[in-house]
Amino acid sequence: MTARLPVLIQGGMGVGISSWRLARAVAQAGQLGVVSGVALDVLLARRLQRGDPEGHARRALERFPVPAVAERALKRFYVPGGIEPGQPFRPLWRLGLDPVPAAAELAVLGNFVEVFLAKEGHDGIVGINLLEKIQLATPAAAYGAILAGVDYVIMGAGIPTEIPAMLNLLADGKPARITATVDGASSTSRHTIGLDPAAVLGTAPPRTSRPSFLAIISTHVLAAYLARDPVTKPDGFVIETPVAGGHSAPPRGTLTLDSTGDPVYGPRDRIDVAKTAAVGLPFWLAGGYATPDRVAEALESGASGVQVGSVFALCRESGFDPRLRQELLKGAIDGSLTVRNDPRASPTSFPFKLAQLETTGADQTVYEARTRLCDLGFLRTPYTKADGSIGYRCPSEPVDQYVRKGGAIEDTVGRRCLCNGLVASTGLGQHRSDGYAEPPLVTLGQDLRFLPELLAAVGDDYGAADVIGYLLRRTTKQNGSIS
Repeated sequence: MTARLPVLIQGGMGVGISSWRLARAVAQAGQLGVVSGVALDVLLARRLQRGDPEGHARRALERFPVPAVAERALKRFYVPGGIEPGQPFRPLWRLGLDPVPAAAELAVLGNFVEVFLAKEGHDGIVGINLLEKIQLATPAAAYGAILAGVDYVIMGAGIPTEIPAMLNLLADGKPARITATVDGASSTSRHTIGLDPAAVLGTAPPRTSRPSFLAIISTHVLAAYLARDPVTKPDGFVIETPVAGGHSAPPRGTLTLDSTGDPVYGPRDRIDVAKTAAVGLPFWLAGGYATPDRVAEALESGASGVQVGSVFALCRESGFDPRLRQELLKGAIDGSLTVRNDPRASPTSFPFKLAQLETTGADQTVYEARTRLCDLGFLRTPYTKADGSIGYRCPSEPVDQYVRKGGAIEDTVGRRCLCNGLVASTGLGQHRSDGYAEPPLVTLGQDLRFLPELLAAVGDDYGAADVIGYLLRRTTKQNGSIS
């Protein structure tokens, strides 16, 4: 396909923070709007159980190419008028190497709905952000987005060598599989997770366009490695610095922590823009680029533009629970908000940015009050049992369960349940049968220096279009295209 090259890529943040409303607003303003592709099956099921009061999810489901698949989801989850406040949401099937058909269907539908709504009513470009670490969900998530006509797939948190080939096959309606990491598996065995479009749809798949693929990486060395082979070659790169929100690559070399417990990054972690440009593919710089001067600097260095996240996460179209967004804005404005790059929080072992709010699971007291459980399971890892079968474990699950499954107890220390916490930040957190409500977790970038100048220009209740006007006010660069 030929996709327009934006100057600005709106980052794919958290679970539902990069919502379809935000992506749509960015795309309508001429830049690349991006939805987060994490846990969209959960969000769709819970929105339907809340009664889908504005009808958006049901309207999108009406456009799904196979009505019977959409009707099954509506029958399972739609509650006219919504469930009672505080009532638990229905539990879902967890994805595995051999997922039940209903789980794959819901994952495809959730991603279709989010991308369809983001693209509805305009001709702007829309992308979806996926995490390489969430391998079990990747084929279904990508296919749902492809069915909705997504223009870009953007992936980080790993080395996405198999994604270009997967996208080729899925766009052609053919079965596709990627390698799944299995702890304890022998070096000669290969485990995979895949999706057969015809099996999911129950009919011959429709013809679709193949989206462009951008790999999120942190070094020019990886850019050169991916670009050297046509099978692994993406259509471009997003090069992130360590201050970008969400997961970040660990420092190269021996891990050293500063006085706050954050990883220390050194010269080996700096981006070599000239060597990245020499790879010969379009690239965008990310992490600390949310000012007009930094955008201009990136363009002058040879980048196609920048990816920015936190500045969009705090705008009114983002998916944050409104009260949480106001709390974040207030803290960012008065200087009381701290964002840590916590090396222990994520079950993936990648450092993860957490906004330090007392009302969230980042707070130690709130964290310790939460009963550990793993009922969503997006970050759980397959492992080989003693009898050779496959099990699943997560360092954030109950400690005794994790250890019983062969995990090391030290891996459980400080781990947060990102799945439940990030979902809760949208206002769709689970309520337990004993009345306990899941506390939210918030991820933001660590560089919030853009706020004073931005708010002085557009006010503290700003929108995506305000952000775009602010960031591009010192550049006249027009969009290009990928062929």
